Amino acid sequence: MERIENINPKRIQWCLDDARVSLRQLAADVDVSYETLQQVMEREAGLTFNQLKKIGNYFGRTALFFLEEEPVNESMVRSKEFRTILNQKAEVSSAIKKIIRIAEWQREVFVDLVDEIGVEEEFKFSPPKLKGGDAKIAAARARSWLRISNQSSFSEYRDALERRGILVFRTNGYAGKWQIPKESSVLGFSLYDDRYPLIVVKKQGIEARQTFTMAHELGHLLLHKSSMIDDEHDLHSHKGKEAAANKFAGYFLVPDEFLLGIYDEDRPRNVSEYDIWLSGPRSKWGVSTEVILLRLVEAGRLDRAAYAAYRAWLQSQKFGEKDGGSRGYRHREPRHILGDRYVRVVFEALDRNKISLAKASKYLDGIKLSDLRELERYCASH
Repeated sequence: MERIENINPKRIQWCLDDARVSLRQLAADVDVSYETLQQVMEREAGLTFNQLKKIGNYFGRTALFFLEEEPVNESMVRSKEFRTILNQKAEVSSAIKKIIRIAEWQREVFVDLVDEIGVEEEFKFSPPKLKGGDAKIAAARARSWLRISNQSSFSEYRDALERRGILVFRTNGYAGKWQIPKESSVLGFSLYDDRYPLIVVKKQGIEARQTFTMAHELGHLLLHKSSMIDDEHDLHSHKGKEAAANKFAGYFLVPDEFLLGIYDEDRPRNVSEYDIWLSGPRSKWGVSTEVILLRLVEAGRLDRAAYAAYRAWLQSQKFGEKDGGSRGYRHREPRHILGDRYVRVVFEALDRNKISLAKASKYLDGIKLSDLRELERYCASH
């Protein structure tokens, strides 16, 4: 089989350093012999196109990336938003970097399709003007802007954001390109853009946590107009921009008037019973006990010590990890990951003959053509 000889080893080395992966590990992961890769790095051998494509997929790059003679210019291969995130966190794993690259590529596809079918105005991002740093006022204006009334699920809040031009992607629990590793503390990130901002939320076993992460990232987009990446610590921070985003998320999901339906005299003495006490509001509002307790603390109706005791109790509990589940509904996964608006734009472009079936399949998480038609029928009925 013909081999490509003009491979730039410096670009392979840049990817290795960026991902903190050794050449030997790369060889094992892409099933190319270590000796062959050593020769490639010394410009003494070439690779087949399929081998080079495997390496490209491994690093989230195209095969052509490794054929360019110029050294890697980070400002060219990474967006401003991507670099902002890397500057924010000293250690961003290669798995997270890959998800950021994939998310940016999917957003570029969406923008191109929206422009192609001429529906830019439908997806125009025109956020409300939020003056000052009052999280309560900002959250109220955001709810009004999004026309939120009785939303209580992740999907309902997501739909509201999508209608206002904010893309919301959600990772999945399966091993693959859209999985944030279980050991990673990253819960989500936001990529700011004047036209098409993007929020990415980590799939978690409890939906209320996903909803809070989404609201937190929305706070960054509206309050700070900047790209951010957030882990477990950030979503409990009491400092700086993270504290502002957390307050915004609390007021956004649980406005003051919601708290009127909670009666202090009913509060149990034992913090282990707080979940039962607040089970009704939790279900109605789609939030966790912790979010409601924090709002009660801010309203002066609960001591912070009681909230801390509840958190300590909660962390002492052991909850079984859910596995990835069945892939019997593979055709629904693109909608789960990319959102309803994204999927419908792809199908509209397909219906107008702006893209081929093969491209539609590629844009929708690479699903098979049979699954593509199943997804189309599913969207038509929902």
